[in-house]
Amino acid sequence: MTEPLSNGAVYQSVPESYVLPEHQRPRSSPPSSAAAIPVVDLGGDDPDRTAEQIVAAGKEFGFFQVINHGVAEDVMASMMSAAEEFFRLPTDEKMAHYSTDSTKLPRFHTSVGKEQEKVLYWRDCLKIGCYPFEEFRHRWPEKPAGLGAALEAYTAAVRSVALRVLRLAASGLGLEDEAHFEGGELTAGPVVMNVNHYVACPDPSLTLGIAPHCDPNVVTVLMDNGVRGLQARRRRGEGEGEGEGGGWVDVDPPPGALVVNFGHQMEAVTNGRVRAGEHRAVTSARAARTSLAAFVMPAMGYVVSPAPGVVAEGEALLFRSYTYQEFVSVYTAATGDRDAVLARFRNNNG
Repeated sequence: MTEPLSNGAVYQSVPESYVLPEHQRPRSSPPSSAAAIPVVDLGGDDPDRTAEQIVAAGKEFGFFQVINHGVAEDVMASMMSAAEEFFRLPTDEKMAHYSTDSTKLPRFHTSVGKEQEKVLYWRDCLKIGCYPFEEFRHRWPEKPAGLGAALEAYTAAVRSVALRVLRLAASGLGLEDEAHFEGGELTAGPVVMNVNHYVACPDPSLTLGIAPHCDPNVVTVLMDNGVRGLQARRRRGEGEGEGEGGGWVDVDPPPGALVVNFGHQMEAVTNGRVRAGEHRAVTSARAARTSLAAFVMPAMGYVVSPAPGVVAEGEALLFRSYTYQEFVSVYTAATGDRDAVLARFRNNNG
């Protein structure tokens, strides 16, 4: 059982179990400044333009930031306050939710939370089933006292943001059914939230908060406490290397903004029109970072395939059809590695 990082200790050095092999460490050079993560105004008066911006950001990064999204400031503040308070609880109260079973909800763990990890990542995480409320409400942690009320209000609000984004994405892709991504089995799975906490790290060059990966679901909505740490990888153009604009870009949202990224399923159902946003978390020596990632996902039995109208006549299908349950099994075994995961689902003719 791994001792949580949020145990009250002040770390003077990075414990050996968290030191990554040199080739996996974050580079000391600054992230690519050739591009910035787009900011999309969901309150604008030109929905067609907003839809175009979402699709353009989806093609380049799989990431964008949204403002005027309709989630009340007090709802966001209450959720962040409750999340940060959870990690200040005594260690034994947090560890009451500890498990290495990735299917258990709620579940508290350090790093990825697998048995016998060779190298640990600099993260504590509380994973919570959120929606449907009647399915999960009775399982939410009782401490801190305000967590349940904050979680319900915040989840309802960000789920609405996610569905709105998916409707705009369908419009931006020119689909006749603008509700294709928003409704039905594609978004009928539960909303699950990772409440991540990265304590201040004495040497951010030696470790990562989380390894590079894409999310397995359809779309993710994220809020953080304003401490920088999330980085997204820009899609490389032909002939570009990582140092030529294809590297990591800081995601540094404006105050009050939410970060949205597409997951693997959005890349599959659009036949690669938009990409799953590859990202990682770096650590900070200055302050602890807390982030809340809400995942909107398909029902487990949903058969994932390109949306009607997204594939042009004669165009190759990039991915074979599969159930979301099959995808999750492969994703978990591969620990989210983008190339390893996609290799199992690419169409040989694609």
